[in-house]
Amino acid sequence: MPVLALGLLLSGCGLVSVTDASMDHGMMGNASGFSSSDIMFAQMMIPHHQQAVDMGTLAETRASNPKVKELAAQIKSEQAPEILQMKAWLTASGSGMDMGHDMGMKGMLTDSQLMELTNSTDSVFDQLYLKDMIGHHQGAIEMGQTVLNSKNKEVKALAESIIKSQTEQITILEKILAEYR
Repeated sequence: MPVLALGLLLSGCGLVSVTDASMDHGMMGNASGFSSSDIMFAQMMIPHHQQAVDMGTLAETRASNPKVKELAAQIKSEQAPEILQMKAWLTASGSGMDMGHDMGMKGMLTDSQLMELTNSTDSVFDQLYLKDMIGHHQGAIEMGQTVLNSKNKEVKALAESIIKSQTEQITILEKILAEYR
């Protein structure tokens, strides 16, 4: 039941409150210093971050607005090392790189949205990228909030960093998007 509760929380339902204590139900040993909530966070955030990195790679050749290119490069340079950090946590804990099943994450682009972004260029790409990245960041912020009470200082620090950085970037993304209206 706790995994279902976290799934509802991560999907944006907000019907429950989940703490690390309620989530640590033997999915992994405590010797690594990572709770099952910490592990689930990393397993979900890695593909989430990877999609943002991939979107940044698309911006290198498809964006026309220098502000979009600059922000996409910043996002990519922040999130790529965070992916490596979270993969190291999973390795250290003896956990798999994924949860073994698909759990929808808020903010992730669908296959059709990714295809639309991939097939667009210039100002059309810029606007799609900005709109999509706002939602993407909002999803990451929600995921980060689920581990703010982590007893692991690294996990808590990364979650705080993600929330701070991506909240600031949403403001910039919205400001650039407003220039197109």
